[in-house]
Order: sequence, then structure tokens, then C-alpha cells
Amino acid sequence: MAAPARPQKWYKILYVQVIFAIIIGILLGHFKPEIGEAMKPLGDGFIKLVKMIIAPVIFLTVTSGIAAMSDLKKVGRVTGKAMIYFLTFSTLALIIGMIVSHIVQPGAGMNIDPKSLDGGAVAQYVTKAHDSTVTGFLMNIIPTTLVSPFVTGDILQVLFVAVLFGIALAMVGPKAKPVLDLINAVTTPVFRLVAMLMKFAPIGAFGAMAFTIGKYGIESVVNLAMLVGTFYATSILFVLVVLGGVARYNGFSIIRLVRYIREELLLVLGTSSSEAALPTLMQKMERAGCSKSVVGLVVPTGYSFNLDGTNIYMTMAALFIAQACNIPLSLGDQILLLLVAMLSSKGAAGVTGAGFITLAATLSVVPTVPVAGMALILGVDRFMSECRALTNLVGNATASIVVARWEGELDKEQLDRAMAGEVMTDPVATPPASLTPASGSAH
Repeated sequence: MAAPARPQKWYKILYVQVIFAIIIGILLGHFKPEIGEAMKPLGDGFIKLVKMIIAPVIFLTVTSGIAAMSDLKKVGRVTGKAMIYFLTFSTLALIIGMIVSHIVQPGAGMNIDPKSLDGGAVAQYVTKAHDSTVTGFLMNIIPTTLVSPFVTGDILQVLFVAVLFGIALAMVGPKAKPVLDLINAVTTPVFRLVAMLMKFAPIGAFGAMAFTIGKYGIESVVNLAMLVGTFYATSILFVLVVLGGVARYNGFSIIRLVRYIREELLLVLGTSSSEAALPTLMQKMERAGCSKSVVGLVVPTGYSFNLDGTNIYMTMAALFIAQACNIPLSLGDQILLLLVAMLSSKGAAGVTGAGFITLAATLSVVPTVPVAGMALILGVDRFMSECRALTNLVGNATASIVVARWEGELDKEQLDRAMAGEVMTDPVATPPASLTPASGSAH
């Protein structure tokens, strides 16, 4: 009989290393801001490393998942259900952000003269926002060539190609088996590479956090503590109450889910980039009992369409600027703000700093609130971006389980084991069982 595996030493656990890295980064940025700012390349370098592997992970997972489906109608059905879920909860997030802003009124009493605001500080974001129209966004999903998405790293373009290629393999039938075997074989070293890259996560988190504190300072958060605190509190309540209610209805605990994906959440906290956690989040959702095909469609699509944290931020930030500048908004203005935010949140998806750019796009269409007012929150946006990314990540993890359950593609026993902490959570060198050639197609 094989000897039982020894428990991993605490200092070798990834999330423990990331926690220590974040703490050290905060201390360095606070006490030695110049050195902290100089650590920026460490955070940027790690994010680039992860982005490098995202396209292959999505392509291999989605292609093999769809190719193994016997019913191609299922692809459209899963995508449709995911979009209904995304639209429902994204809209709810916008409304909640607006309601809380009216109750708390974080910008009231600042009495800012709109004419005194420096529009130049946010000019670059306004320019990017104008370039990010909904039509342009939809057209950009179609790549220039079949391989160009793997060069640019555009998530939705990679997903588009993977879905088409997977459907083509499924339609070819048995003759596609050698290609599918090759894809499954390549999957193993790709996930080993993911595990290798995750070892650099503490370094990336340290560099990103040291830069953030060093450049913007903890004081910048204190100056606008009401807005930042309200936003964090609202996001936490959204996760616990709204997503918690959805989770309970679908047979799992949101608290246990958050604990299950804690490594990814800490990684996002350290880097302020939800993309840094995408590969391992997809792995974990499969280990939690969601089928490969559902995870492959829901998670990457959710990164562009299921932005709960970003939506809460948009309406809250817009109303904060209006309150700070003593600009009364009519019911019509607020409805227009809500409708524009629903569209612009899709139009600017996938752009670096999407939350701030999306806000610029929204305010550009709603003239009542001055775009220059964004300068008021520019200093604390980096801190708010972390909360946006964390909320978005929990929302996408929840969506994966819910859509998998709707489709009958959820292994409930495996989910219960994962939520109880009986499933390995640290990144591993091999893909989940559902990605290996011997496993077949579905749970």
C-alpha cells in the first residue's frame, strides 16, 4: 500500500506566498515609495507571462470540449443560457450601484466646481472610450486570420476561432479523431506550463502592490475613503446577498466557493488583473464538477460580458461625480445612464483599464455629468480596480456552476467535495481529469 501523501508545508502553499508578497509590497511601497514604483516591471512581467498562455488554454479547452459533444445544438444552448445569466446579473449590478449611491451619497458635500476640473488628466481614457464602440467591439470579435488571435491574445477572438474549429471537428466525425487526440496530448504540457508560471505569482503580486502603494500612496485612498469604502461594501454585499442567493438556490455556498478559489482571488488582489487568474480558474471549475464544454464557453465569455464589479463601479462613480459637482440628475438622466452603461460595459470589454474607460464612454454619451469629473477618482481608481476584478471573478465562477447545473452538466458529488475542501486547489502540472484523452466528453 502506498504511503499517504504528506501535507504540504504552509510556506509552500501558493496563496500563503501571495499573501506575504502583498504585505511586503504594501510595506515597501509605503515606506520606500521610489523603490516601490520601480517594482512595476515585476507585476507587468507576470501578467504578460499569464496572458501568453491564456490563448492556448482557451483554444485547447473549448475546442476539445465542443468536438466531443454529440449534440451541436448544445453549444448554442449553453451560450444562450450564459448570456441570459450575464445580462440579468450585470443589469442588477448596475441598479444596485445606483440605489446605494442614492442612499449613501458618497460625493455629497464636496461642492466641486465643474469648471475647475482638469479634463486633461483623463483625456487618454476618453480617447480610448470613443474608440470602443459597441459595433466596433462586435466586429472585432471576428479575427483578421485564423491564427491572428493567438498573436494578439484577444480572448473573444480566440474563443470565436475555438468554437468554430470545435464545431468543424464535431461535424467531421471519426476522421477528426487524430486531430482531437493531438489536441488532448498538447493539453498536458500546456497545463504543466501554467503550473510553472503560477510559481511566479508571489513575485508578480509583490511588484504590482509595491508599485500601486508607492505611486498613489495610502493617503489617496483616505482622501476618497467614502467612495472607496461604499464601493467595497456594496460589492461584498452583492457577492454575499445576490450571488449568495443564487448559489444557495443552486445547491452550493458562496462562502465555500470563495474559499475554493482563494488562490485566484489573492492573485487578482495582488495584480489588479482578473486575466492573471483565468487559466487556473478554468481548471478549478472543472475540478468542481462543471463539464469542460460549459467551463470553456462560460468563463472566457464571462470575462467580457459578466462584469458585475465593473457595473457596480460605473453607476456608483457616475453618481459620485454628479453629487460632488452638485449636479441634480432627473429620472430620465438616470435611466439613460443605466441604458448607456449596459451597452458601454460590453463595448469596452477586454480593454486594459476597462472599468475607467467604460466610465468615460458612458459619461461621453450622458452630457449631464462632466467627463472631466473622472479626474476626481483617478487617484483611487487603481484601488477600486482590485475590487472590480475580485467581484467579476466570483461572478464568473458562480456563473460556471449555475449554467452547468442548468445544462445537467454538473457533477454534484464532485462539487460538494470541492466545496468541502476535499479537492486539490493549488495549480498542478496536469489538466483536470475531464481534459485527458481517456476521460471522454462530459461529467
